[in-house]
Amino acid sequence: MTTDALDWISVGRIEDLPEGRVKTVTARTTSICLVHFDGQWAAMNNHCPHQKGPLGEGSIEKGVDDKCWIRCPWHGWDFDPLTGKPPGGHEDTGQEMYPLDIRDGEIFVGLEAEPPHTRTVTDVMVETMTNWGVQTVFGMVGHSNLGLADAIRRGVIDKKLKYYGIRHEGVAAFAASAYGKLTGQPAACLTIAGPGATNLLTGMWDAKVDRAPVLALTGQVQTQVFGPGAFQDIDLQSAFQAVSKFSQPVLNSSNHAELMSLACKNAIVEQNVAHLIFPDDVQTIPSEKPAGAPDGRMAGTRVTPAQGDIDAAVDLLNSAKRPMIVVGHGAYGARDQIIALAEKIGAPVVTTFKAKGLVPDSHPLGGGVLGRSGTPIASWFMNEADVLVAFGASFSNHTGIALKENIIQVDYDRMQLGKFHPVKVPVWGEIGAFCDAAAGRINPNPDAVDQKPELAERWAIWRDEKQRRLAEEHSGGIHSFAIFDALGKLVPDDAIFAVDVGNNTYSFGRYLETKGSQRVLMSGYLGSIGYGFPAGIGAWAATQDVAALKGRKVISISGDGGFGQYPMDLTTAVKYGMDITHILLHNGELGKISKEQRSGEWPVWETDLHNPSFAAFAKLCGAHGQKVTKTEDITDAIQKALAVDGPALVEIMTDAELV
Repeated sequence: MTTDALDWISVGRIEDLPEGRVKTVTARTTSICLVHFDGQWAAMNNHCPHQKGPLGEGSIEKGVDDKCWIRCPWHGWDFDPLTGKPPGGHEDTGQEMYPLDIRDGEIFVGLEAEPPHTRTVTDVMVETMTNWGVQTVFGMVGHSNLGLADAIRRGVIDKKLKYYGIRHEGVAAFAASAYGKLTGQPAACLTIAGPGATNLLTGMWDAKVDRAPVLALTGQVQTQVFGPGAFQDIDLQSAFQAVSKFSQPVLNSSNHAELMSLACKNAIVEQNVAHLIFPDDVQTIPSEKPAGAPDGRMAGTRVTPAQGDIDAAVDLLNSAKRPMIVVGHGAYGARDQIIALAEKIGAPVVTTFKAKGLVPDSHPLGGGVLGRSGTPIASWFMNEADVLVAFGASFSNHTGIALKENIIQVDYDRMQLGKFHPVKVPVWGEIGAFCDAAAGRINPNPDAVDQKPELAERWAIWRDEKQRRLAEEHSGGIHSFAIFDALGKLVPDDAIFAVDVGNNTYSFGRYLETKGSQRVLMSGYLGSIGYGFPAGIGAWAATQDVAALKGRKVISISGDGGFGQYPMDLTTAVKYGMDITHILLHNGELGKISKEQRSGEWPVWETDLHNPSFAAFAKLCGAHGQKVTKTEDITDAIQKALAVDGPALVEIMTDAELV
């Protein structure tokens, strides 16, 4: 081919590379070792044929024969600086050389016209993933996932995927978990082998125990170095076995579309983690196989309970004088049917902390959160109830559901029914289907108590009590009630909250009154510190993908301990223009742990924190930041932050004792 037919691509200027040196440059996507030696210039393929070591990161060294050679920095293989030939090599061996031209001090390398892209194994798998409805990937591109990353890049170009590059893989995991909790559909998280993959594990446990669908895609070392202990080679299938429902390596002989289809189906149907391991050398194998799709592989999700169970539950409800409904996280899909049933039987509705907001506190039958993070209203009605109906609740020790004689438990997971103790009427089926089937046969007991006036009275008592607690403020900082009272009044009726763990979370559960169709995301069973802000990233991504969530405001909440886990991903929010308002309660310590040490009669030890000004940090990251030290300034600061079209952080100096 004549040089006129080549594409001449600039790779720098002559002053960029001194005599006797080599350098890696890129022309289009071709990696080139640029050479300046003995007054001459040369350009050769940058990849050493041994293990693709980068020759441009090596050096020109004199060999035992007094001849100078480019030495590969990985394993010491040598090549002639100007011809690319190895020592003693034959004429047909050595590095590929590229034409080079210097024009007015600018260096150009000639490449043949770029050939059409060769479809690969990972192209097939990414196409399959998007066919199954995966729309978002959180991740970090690295040396052992570059082939897969390029397939994802093509998906982004084709507008089938959105990609968010994070600063820590733990953020990718929590973001994907929160996305799954909010939508019921999986997002993917991408990492390299070794430490990148292991950094996912905490967030994957969060997804597993809270029943959130997630697709984990991890790079791996080349298959030729599996096993003997190569760099970053760990047994990822074993590492993810306990935390995933499905974990499989992608091999050259795999049915690649089917493997991705099974991963997606496991994540969606089991509401769990599915994990695929991509060896580096398998990612770019050519493939003309068709992509997979969910057509004909997914059935409807509505499971109607057995008629006998419905009959038993209706009989018990029709006899109740003081029925009460407890709603857990597993009932999110049946919000409207639960409210309709509650109104028909006149039952107060309380929620577990994980389900806060499902039935808003503003509803006449709303009774707030039950349990350690809850309201005295919920506890009072729990004590008075003669029949409890539990929807999608697990009866964990933190929830505080009383072991009443008459309990109706409805769940789509049969293992949850009577899991810790027998219940009067266990009902297996989809919660909305049960509510629809039962509602038409309800004939409330004529002697039933009208509980709405009691609910209004109890709310009035609790609201008076909350206001009185403001008098406890002193020089130690702002009372948590003042923060969450203001926040609850200012945020939209359809806001999405992502909360961390610690005293800030207990105060949020206790003091913030929900309204409208608000949603709350948290690290429920795992209770992992650091969850709040990454979950806000996941929630915001979901608002970009799901029509029903578009335009909804995302508010993340943490203490200074929680935000300190992954602070640099505030720059991720800035990079992608994520509209997240973060409320940071700064008390200078791990306040919940200090409290536990005191209550257990331990000395308070090593819970104090050395912090920067987080508001100033937010500004340095390119976000809105404001510090609040006085109660009277809270409303204005939150209003300003909510009005920002992008990431905003409000740092509020609080008293660790006033929760």
